[in-house]
Amino acid sequence: MEKRLIVAIALSLLVLLTWSALVPKPHPIDNKEFTTKGIVTISTPPRQIASSAIEQEPSPASQFKYAQHKFEVTFIEPLAAIKEVTFKLHQDYKFPLKYGFMLDDKSLSFKTGSIASDAVTFVYSDQNKKIIKKYLFSNSNYSIWLEITIQNLSGAPITFNPPLVLGVLDFSSRNIQSRYQDMTVATNEKTQHFNARKDLEFKEVKFLSLRDRYFCAIVEPESDSYAGFIKKINPQESEIGLAFQGLVIAPGQQVRKKFHIYLGPQELRLINSIKPGWSAVVNYGTFDFISQILLQSLEFFYRFVHNWGWAIVILSLVVYLILYPLTLKQMRSMKEMQVLQPHIEEIRKAYKDDAQKQNKEIMELYRKHKVNPLGGCLPLILQMPIFFALYQALMRSVALKGASFLWIKDLSEPDRLFILPVSLPVLGNEFNVLPIVMTIGMFIQQKISLVSTSSATAEQQRLMMIIMPLMFGLIFYHMPSGLVLYWFINSALMLLYQFRISRTK
Repeated sequence: MEKRLIVAIALSLLVLLTWSALVPKPHPIDNKEFTTKGIVTISTPPRQIASSAIEQEPSPASQFKYAQHKFEVTFIEPLAAIKEVTFKLHQDYKFPLKYGFMLDDKSLSFKTGSIASDAVTFVYSDQNKKIIKKYLFSNSNYSIWLEITIQNLSGAPITFNPPLVLGVLDFSSRNIQSRYQDMTVATNEKTQHFNARKDLEFKEVKFLSLRDRYFCAIVEPESDSYAGFIKKINPQESEIGLAFQGLVIAPGQQVRKKFHIYLGPQELRLINSIKPGWSAVVNYGTFDFISQILLQSLEFFYRFVHNWGWAIVILSLVVYLILYPLTLKQMRSMKEMQVLQPHIEEIRKAYKDDAQKQNKEIMELYRKHKVNPLGGCLPLILQMPIFFALYQALMRSVALKGASFLWIKDLSEPDRLFILPVSLPVLGNEFNVLPIVMTIGMFIQQKISLVSTSSATAEQQRLMMIIMPLMFGLIFYHMPSGLVLYWFINSALMLLYQFRISRTK
């Protein structure tokens, strides 16, 4: 029974991880349309306007870079938009927006007004209006303020209503980050996460966000009510943005709109230091609550050891100690099952033609000796939520990107001791040590727990002794080494304790 449950858990683990890796997250709501009173042009095809404006890749001559010590921003001058951000403190990681914070109107073509140490200004002017877009950068964090000033130069009222595009999500196969992308919409009612593969509109948006694996962009209007939208621009890309309500500007007057922006890592500490309400952007899925606790625990241990690898080792020890009473019960249950195994074999032989009677006698044997056949599986079942929560947390933890430990160069990637000259089926061309050592440890653990039984059952156990470690080894082979390290330490502690138990009479 216990063997079958472990196999079921292993198969479930494989299916869930494969699903997580290959299949986009389900959309949480139906594709309903929302309308907001006063929105002008949002329900018309703004996508047609935008596609005309950026249907060609901006030429290098139209782009320039603005650098600070934390990041380097690539601007597209005619659009007064951000193409991408390169984060210098994180191995020059490039976070693409394509045309972030663009006013979606093909008639606008900006010129660079001024570039200062903490600000970049763009200007557009025609006979009717003048538009000034000013990006104000913080020198201490990842906060940015965007000011958009519209002046009416004509003798008649003008209406200004182009959407402000936060950025574009690329779901094509060429984008290795595509499966990690999603967006967050916060309204007055609730905060929701979407995969942004369908057209949607939202009313009374408080803030919008898009993210990839490690970084995010957040925008929040300083005042007024805005509608938000997700709009597919082609089969592989969707843009996200805010829709202005119709701004009517009297002759000689001007209107200024301000937006608070965060462009930086998905780190709660950094985001909370700017605006705690934005912390909802950092979400780890079903086991988000556990993921947050595990990450905070890791950060706590890191402050003492100053190495993320050792922090993971300590976390493994702490989780093992917390589950130790259940582990002790598991080991005792396994030992009791081994003692009863000869009696179970006798019952199976005696009632081999009566399955119902056989099961009844076996359950009676368990009751008589006060043995719970599922008692040994409880720690493994409790480990599953922790494992999945840690999987999501470590996959998205920018702190682990580039973090080394012993021979491991990057805890967010497989440990890759070296690259093989040929590519092997399933394994590829990477030689990853941790999964191999973990597989060997599981093989030894299975061998220790092997019970002397009849030839048929013994053959099944020997087969299981080979299949189970190999199955887990394949599941873990291409996982982040930080996650494999956690499971390896936990398995090693279980193995040591099993050695101890097996030697007691």
